[in-house]
Amino acid sequence: MISGQNKLSHLITVQEQEAASMQEVVRILQREGSQLKLVDANGEAVTIPDSIDQALRQIVQAIASGKSVSIIPQDQELTTQQAADILNVSRPYLIKLLEQGEIPFITVGTHRRVHIDEVMKYKQQRDTLRRKLLQELIEMTEEAGLYEDDE
Repeated sequence: MISGQNKLSHLITVQEQEAASMQEVVRILQREGSQLKLVDANGEAVTIPDSIDQALRQIVQAIASGKSVSIIPQDQELTTQQAADILNVSRPYLIKLLEQGEIPFITVGTHRRVHIDEVMKYKQQRDTLRRKLLQELIEMTEEAGLYEDDE
């Protein structure tokens, strides 16, 4: 379900009765040179633009793999619970991040709201730092002779 409203969209998942149809869609999309078209009830066809084509293919691939997909408008403001869910952290931990100034937020009445762009920026920075620290840890253990590369 794609929502243009100012709410976080619902997760998109394949229902059991749709699984066979989804596999047929995946099969068609995997054909080399396949091009998506939108056909209305009168048979009028419009070629899907490349940017939408790519997005739809990614969505279909993720859903067919059993993943849920959520589409969020870029200008979306999130509740603290929604932001915590995206970051896969607890709401109290997110509140701590907000109060420490790690992620900017606004207050609407007595409630905090976090812009989706700020959440995604924090997530990207966090993930980059984690990868860097993991690589440093691997290098330290290799230097200490505690980790051997099989190559």
